[in-house]
Amino acid sequence: MENQKSNNNGILKALVAILALALIGSIVYIFQLKSKETELQTEVTTVKSEKEKVISELEELKTSYDKAIAENTTMNDELIAEREKVVSLMEQIKKAKGNNVDISKYKQQIATLQTKMNDLLKQVDVLKQENQTLTTNLDSTKVILEDSKKYNQELVSQNEDMAKTIEKGAKLSVLNLQTATYKVKGSGKEVATDKASRVELMRISFTIAENNIAKQGDKMYYVQIIDPKNNVIGDKSTTSFDGKSLTYSFTSTVKYENKTVNVTKDLDGKDFEAGTYFVNIFDKGELVSKSSFTLR
Repeated sequence: MENQKSNNNGILKALVAILALALIGSIVYIFQLKSKETELQTEVTTVKSEKEKVISELEELKTSYDKAIAENTTMNDELIAEREKVVSLMEQIKKAKGNNVDISKYKQQIATLQTKMNDLLKQVDVLKQENQTLTTNLDSTKVILEDSKKYNQELVSQNEDMAKTIEKGAKLSVLNLQTATYKVKGSGKEVATDKASRVELMRISFTIAENNIAKQGDKMYYVQIIDPKNNVIGDKSTTSFDGKSLTYSFTSTVKYENKTVNVTKDLDGKDFEAGTYFVNIFDKGELVSKSSFTLR
């Protein structure tokens, strides 16, 4: 009986020892699981932090490219292409899940992109400086051109004024317009008279002044004599200049050689009216001289 009780105690002690060992093993296993879980969480947190840091760096790269592109340089195509690479890598990292993200690989790609961006931005700076220099030169050139344009306009204005002055100065002056009336005797002798009923000849005379800058050649003048009844006497021919008609008594053609020329022209007639007559001389359509006389 005592032996059996002793055996039972031994078995009980063995069971207690086994259970104690199992408990200790369970505790150790649980501790290890907790430790691994903590390590895993730490790793996940670290990966997440590194991932966010990588994405932040890519955002900065993209922002730098956006600013460079906004400056609208001739390198925009290259800048846009590199920016697209940054955006693509950023999307790739955002889509990566769990702790399988190879941060070191992405960091290498970012370093490559950063180097490329630095090179491009250096080229952009060079282009900006060149453009600034070019703009400065263009502004200087523009000022010079504006000054030249203004000077040329002044010259054109002066030339036009000079041309007008020369044109005005080149016009011939008709001076000393005079009219004499005569009765012609059978012998041909001319006797001056101002009695209308006796007048048989009107003599118109005028002088073309010397002008060294006038054009030489034949000059035709239109002489218009208007009687007291406001009728043109003589040939009564009509011509027009610039749409305006001119009725004249006769014409006188003069060979002009820049020297003073005296012109005399006779108008035969009879039955002249008593009263005041008006004599006008036209150079084409322009009135260049006028006078009047009276017959009684």
